[in-house]
Amino acid sequence: MTIGLKPIQETEIPSRSRDSIAAILEALKEIFICPEYNEKIFNILEDEIIKGKKKTGRPGMDLWQIFVLAQFRLALNINYDILHNLSNHHSLLRQILGIETESGYEKIEIGYQSIIDNVSLLSDETVKEINKVIVVFGHDVFKKKEAEALRLKTDSFVVKSNVHFPTDYNLLWDSARKCLDTVNKFLNKYPNIPEWRKIKNWNRETKGFMRELGKASSSGGKNKEARQKKAAKKYLTKAKALQAKLVSSRSHLTVNDNMDMAMFISFEHFMELLNKQIDLVDRRLIKGEKIPHQEKIFSIFEDYTEWITKGKMYPNVELGKNCAITTDHFNLIVDYQIMEHEADSKIVVTIADRIISTYKVDSWSFDRGFWHKDNKSLLQLKIPKVIMPKKGKRNKFEREEEKQNLFIRLKNKHSAIESNINELEHRGLNKCPDRGYEHFKRYVGLAVSAYNLHRIGKELIKLKCQETKKSFKLCA
Repeated sequence: MTIGLKPIQETEIPSRSRDSIAAILEALKEIFICPEYNEKIFNILEDEIIKGKKKTGRPGMDLWQIFVLAQFRLALNINYDILHNLSNHHSLLRQILGIETESGYEKIEIGYQSIIDNVSLLSDETVKEINKVIVVFGHDVFKKKEAEALRLKTDSFVVKSNVHFPTDYNLLWDSARKCLDTVNKFLNKYPNIPEWRKIKNWNRETKGFMRELGKASSSGGKNKEARQKKAAKKYLTKAKALQAKLVSSRSHLTVNDNMDMAMFISFEHFMELLNKQIDLVDRRLIKGEKIPHQEKIFSIFEDYTEWITKGKMYPNVELGKNCAITTDHFNLIVDYQIMEHEADSKIVVTIADRIISTYKVDSWSFDRGFWHKDNKSLLQLKIPKVIMPKKGKRNKFEREEEKQNLFIRLKNKHSAIESNINELEHRGLNKCPDRGYEHFKRYVGLAVSAYNLHRIGKELIKLKCQETKKSFKLCA
């Protein structure tokens, strides 16, 4: 405690508010008050953030502030600008952070870059450990008995990455643009690099040929193929000329320090992508080849992005990563997994190994995409009720099984996970704005833990209202 600071445990959170802020703050306050969960969360954060570091240098944010701001951002699905504004001007959030001062004392503010730098210290594995603690905390709030078995549901959905719709010609332009941007950075630092007096002209003309090819590809009319091929030849001629110029000027790029080395490595990376995209455009539009799926890339920036077709009418194509979640009958997410070019049926055993070793399970439901005879037989060894409808034709025994009342009832209840997914998307998992695969994985984990905290907070507010009503009745 510091003189002038308002205590976190004395934060008055409105119980009649239907805003998400009240629910997430109520859950965070309860974690801070409860020594058991407070200690577990802090132990995880200490091992990740300050283990092995010297206690010297500039004072930064404390561990509790990092945890709260990371959860708050995803709970409200807001960007860092709004989070920065709230952390400096929202009194309830500031009191939960432990930085709200009494009248007459100097106001404590958190810098924008401090928030970004510190929240990004959390790794995917750390967030998973934190989420396990939050789930245990949630079961305690929802009054789960120790021997009570869980009724689980598993489904998958797509978390979109922050990319534009990919075509081979606009990916070629992205590669060329980034090569020219890197050369421009060298020119700003070393103006005497020769042969790049007309760099803006190279940029403008390459983009113009890309736009011309895009119009030819998207328009209809007679001789579309001939017009498209003509535009592609002009575009490729310019791209190959740029490629040759970049290769010849590589030796002129000065490398004197670590920053120069980083820029040169970036230049080499985008040069490789430029060469690849020139080849793909040439093969597809000039030579008429069909490019194998495994040779394609869907973003030069978020290279982990997958082209996912789930058979839906809308959207028929999604760009991102498949994510499988498992929820219990309290609507808490007890497990999640980002899938690496895997079908739903391939991850069941992996998920089961994690969950069965931790929880007692009474029933577990899936949709048809997860079905495989081996998956079902293995789960039935450990779980009394496995609801996994078969894809394709059923035999007599399978038809009888799927007509049983218990099977039908649990299968109908499985649809509740769709509302969980919808709420999770409102916690920020519709599209990930963060760059890089490690940040993508952390973002997914933080969205899951923020979802769980929001659910727990709503239940805490509900219990608080019930206690208030009871006390009023006793007084009457």
